[in-house]
Parts: sequence; C-alpha cells; structure tokens
Amino acid sequence: MRQAEIERVTRETQIKLSLNLDGGNYQIDTGCGFLNHMLELFAAHGGFGLQISARGDTEVDYHHTVEDVGIVLGQALRQALGDMRGVARYGQQLLPMDEALLLAVVDISGRAYLVYDVTLPTARVGDFDTELAEEFMQALVRNAGLTLHCRMLAGHNSHHIIEALFKAVARALRQAVQLDARQADKIPSTKGVI
Repeated sequence: MRQAEIERVTRETQIKLSLNLDGGNYQIDTGCGFLNHMLELFAAHGGFGLQISARGDTEVDYHHTVEDVGIVLGQALRQALGDMRGVARYGQQLLPMDEALLLAVVDISGRAYLVYDVTLPTARVGDFDTELAEEFMQALVRNAGLTLHCRMLAGHNSHHIIEALFKAVARALRQAVQLDARQADKIPSTKGVI
C-alpha cells in the first residue's frame, strides 16, 4: 500500500494529511479557498487519494498555511514511496490552460532542487498572494526529495498560470510514481539507492 498519513502541529498551523498514490477520493479544507482549488486539481490530475485538514494563522496571511501544507504533502509523498522500488522515477507534462502553457519535469531523485521559471503578472488572485505558489513548490520539493523544473512558456492570467502549474506538476508526478512492471524489484538508480 503506497499510502501515508502525516500530522504536523506548530504554533502557526495544524495539519492532518493522508495520501494514497494509487487513487481514491479527495477532500481538501485548508482555510484558503484558492489553495483548496489548486490541491483538488492536484489530486484529480495526479490520480491521488488526498485528504487534507489544515488550520493556520490566516489572520496574518496564508503564507504559513501554504508552506506547511507543502511540507506535509512532501513528507507524505516521500513516505508513501518507501524505497522507490519499481517506480518510473521521471515524469514530464506540458499543459495548456487557455492562454497559459506550463511545463513541469520531475525526477524523484532524493535531491531537493527547484527550478521555478514562472512569472505571475499580478500579486494576488482573490486574497491569495501569487508568490505563495513558489513557496508551496519549494516546500514540496524539499520534503519529498524531488528535482522539479517548472517553466512558463506562455500566459498572462495569474489564475490560469497557477492552475496550469499545479495540474502539470500533478501529471508529471503521476508518471514518476507509476509502477513499472519491468522494474518491479529494482530501485530506479544505478547506485541501488535513492
């Protein structure tokens, strides 16, 4: 079973998250409507079962909530993958959303590295600070041990760009975590470990 459950409680946030890499329902409640929407898209396009209940100091802003949800999702992804035996390891997705076009390429390498080449034309979508999209991806990458390249090729609507980003990352991860029957007993590295 490629599943994980993580709880994280700090002075700024309280998060409970469960992840099933092989599917299931999703139910997201972070206290931030736009983040809920992006994570629902992430679960649906990734084919993941995902339940998140999060509360944070949103009276300050959404920064701690967004970052900490990224941390916990990254930890859950790493835990659910175990020793990585049999996974494809790499995934990529070029994804359009109206005028926006985003590329996401992932390597579940064990080495956290984010290349984020996404320019958002507005500072906010509703009450969501658009710079938090990068914060989320950075937290996810660091805690899952991913190498992730995100590149915007076109776009001028911040909502469309961020939506395409979350969908592209989810679909790239869906490929990367997919089990490869030809490599079922092997770690996908010539080193023998990831």
